[in-house]
Amino acid sequence: MRAMIIDDSRAMRSILRRIVSNLDFETTEAEHGQAALDLLQAGDVPDLCLVDWNMPVMDGYTFITQVRANPAWRDITLMMVTTESEQRQIVRALAAGAHEYVIKPFTPDAIVDKLALLGLLPEGHEVPA
Repeated sequence: MRAMIIDDSRAMRSILRRIVSNLDFETTEAEHGQAALDLLQAGDVPDLCLVDWNMPVMDGYTFITQVRANPAWRDITLMMVTTESEQRQIVRALAAGAHEYVIKPFTPDAIVDKLALLGLLPEGHEVPA
């Protein structure tokens, strides 16, 4: 499985990379939505994108709407990982095509739990109790 981590914070990309790498995901990274779109257009299409909302150049919400507008990227699972905690923002992101939503700060188990809900845990990895 492959994951793309899209966040303008290098530290947050590192934290998320460590979590998903421990689950045997190969990772790529982008510092904003446009850089991530460029990677997709170049053929780097992951199984999962972990997307921050607030980023320069292109925010995560716009990235999700762009991905969902392209039928070739229909199978990418999109998970928002953001500080945006207002209910209306969560509803907007899910309506735009995000599959799940995690609010920062989070625990590694919160990410693992969401991946389990999405059916994206590789065989041999257990859901935390």
